[in-house]
Amino acid sequence: MKSSRLLSILLLLQTHERMTSKELARRFEVSPRTILRDVEALSAAGVPVHTEQGRGGAIVLDRRSRLDVARLDPAELQLLTVAGLEANFFEQVGLQAVHTSAREKLAAVATRRQAPTTSPMSEVLLIDPSGWFTTGQELDLTDLLTAVRERRRILLRYRRSGEVIGQWLTADPYGLVNKASSWYLVADVDGQPRLFNTSRIEDCEPLTDTAAVRPDCDLRSVWRDLLASFHPEPGVEVHALLRSTRLDLAQRILGTRLVNITSTEDDWTPIVVHYPDVESVRQLLQFGDHIRILNPTEAAARFHDLAAQIMQAHAASSSTNVPGHYT
Repeated sequence: MKSSRLLSILLLLQTHERMTSKELARRFEVSPRTILRDVEALSAAGVPVHTEQGRGGAIVLDRRSRLDVARLDPAELQLLTVAGLEANFFEQVGLQAVHTSAREKLAAVATRRQAPTTSPMSEVLLIDPSGWFTTGQELDLTDLLTAVRERRRILLRYRRSGEVIGQWLTADPYGLVNKASSWYLVADVDGQPRLFNTSRIEDCEPLTDTAAVRPDCDLRSVWRDLLASFHPEPGVEVHALLRSTRLDLAQRILGTRLVNITSTEDDWTPIVVHYPDVESVRQLLQFGDHIRILNPTEAAARFHDLAAQIMQAHAASSSTNVPGHYT
């Protein structure tokens, strides 16, 4: 455990250059004293790392020290070439050129050290972070990412869900997170953590003020706290029977709305779908006669009403197309 922690500390310091013993202790769930002993071990092994005392003190890695990719074995190198996300992911934050250059360099080294009897991992592994049935609309978050990296306060005009016009507010950002193919800005507003869906940021203006983030907090810790604070939204649980041959399709379409599936060998599978309101059952219409709504009764009634309306509209449309019929 200690050897892996030492390597992890070294990699973190190569990324951040300097971190406090408290920050490292929190990440590895050990005491700051243990971290200081680890630093002594790294220094004794010849790693150019030292501690700075006093106010603003930290554990510092000499910036001239860099990870030598020659120390990575072929499998590790090949994994790095496929573990990154697809190029369109980085286009949204203006890092496509950096991403492409890094992948080319890693691929070149991995190819030279590849075992001759095996196929490259990049040929047999593909990681696609995009969600099913997404529009593919590209977001340009370059300016927002620049402001975050420069640790500047941001003036946002943000439209909450259900609102028509966004409201202006001042945010102290920690960073950007991509989850389920959507981008979110993690920031404090008046010292309280907030999560902003970037698709609803109508305008933003970086300010000259330095972001006033909370001490001992970073992007990962605030993100973790925000996720822990989320509770299932109030709504309705729709119980239904779905034709078993449509179960895979339902999992792709419904996603996290599909909260329960009862395993069965029958032609019909009991499922539970969570919606914020009864009206949302209209989404289930796309399954046609492959789904039967059981309860609540108001959800079943609304589903049948919507289905009847569609049939009537279809019948009316068909009648207007009959030869010799005039309106």
